[in-house]
Amino acid sequence: MVALNVLIIVLIVQAAITLPLLPERLQDSGWAAAVRSALIGLLLLVPALILVRETQRASVRGTAVQLSPRQYDDLYRTADDFAKRLGLRRRPQIFLSNGNGALNAFAAQATGHDYVVLSNELFTNLYHGNRDGLRFILGHELGHIRLHHVSLWYQIAVAYSERIPLLGPALSRLREYSCDRQGAHLSPLGATGLVLLASGRHTENIVDVGELVRQGEALRGFWVGLAQLPRSHPFTVRRLERLYRLGLFHAGLREAGTETRV
Repeated sequence: MVALNVLIIVLIVQAAITLPLLPERLQDSGWAAAVRSALIGLLLLVPALILVRETQRASVRGTAVQLSPRQYDDLYRTADDFAKRLGLRRRPQIFLSNGNGALNAFAAQATGHDYVVLSNELFTNLYHGNRDGLRFILGHELGHIRLHHVSLWYQIAVAYSERIPLLGPALSRLREYSCDRQGAHLSPLGATGLVLLASGRHTENIVDVGELVRQGEALRGFWVGLAQLPRSHPFTVRRLERLYRLGLFHAGLREAGTETRV
């Protein structure tokens, strides 16, 4: 993906260099206008990314609650422990935001700062009912930081290639699978974090996880693959099944009337 991105940039620059050498009638063509637009976009790429990254963090700081030793201190300490275990060079800031009902979380970066935002809906359902699920979600987001998915250089490196239809979503799904492994490593009993994403709030402790894993095992076939192609995230039940298959989730599964360990 990085090599493809570099190739696209080289082609844009090469076309821009060649443009003044073309006959005048071609310099006013639609192709020439597209080259000029692409070159302008290339020149503005880094300033635009910096602007978005900095203003996004400013907005989060102004609208969300930042965790601290006096603000949800147990989760604050968990994040600090996870950051050390992942070898992060700086401790990420953790924010709790009003997600307007969305079950969502994301990691991001601005100059000198890494941070994670947890939506209230996601946080509330797991904080009181299942801390392991919340720890998995937190570990997953910290995984994006650990694997440099939020860094400026990475965003520049894939800025063009990840916008290619089907190829961009495929790269995004690979990132999610990688971060699932980080989350499961930090919270091997955190399967309910994914269960909540699949079945919705107030269900994560009711759903039969073993049955959901078997549902993921049966999720195969042409139409399943076709439906997955444009999605930025893998199907949730497939994510859950894969983590159990790899032995990264250790919670017991009910199978044929008995409790088993996977």
